[in-house]
Amino acid sequence: MKCPYCSHPDTRVIDSRPAEDGNSIRRRRSCDVCGKRFTTYEKVETIPLTIIKKDNTREQYERRKIENGVLRACYKRPVATSDIQKTIDRIETKIFSLEEKEVPSNVIGEIVMEELKGLDEVAYVRFASVYREFKDVNTFMDELKKILK
Repeated sequence: MKCPYCSHPDTRVIDSRPAEDGNSIRRRRSCDVCGKRFTTYEKVETIPLTIIKKDNTREQYERRKIENGVLRACYKRPVATSDIQKTIDRIETKIFSLEEKEVPSNVIGEIVMEELKGLDEVAYVRFASVYREFKDVNTFMDELKKILK
């Protein structure tokens, strides 16, 4: 592993332990040249996942897109960053546990909404309003009624 401070190509592992998410390994490393320490995370490489969009185009799965959607939905809400990251991890785990090479975007959207409903109801409604493309107030009210039941 290359040192992020001095770019020396060799560093050594001084500590390894499971990361909080349970799906990766956290390693503390030290550079023999500059002496600085840093942390890396090691994850199992998964099969490439292709997302089938609404218009039937296909694109490579990007975790960042889910993160952006969830962060936008939770904007200015009293939700801890750690809870948001755990939610994103759960979403990603559910997606990859489908064990499919291609997953329709609507399946991912439903998984995200399911997780947001448990995280924060306002974030859920925000996400649903964009995802379900509410055309008017009545459609919005129908979604709210589902939450209130």
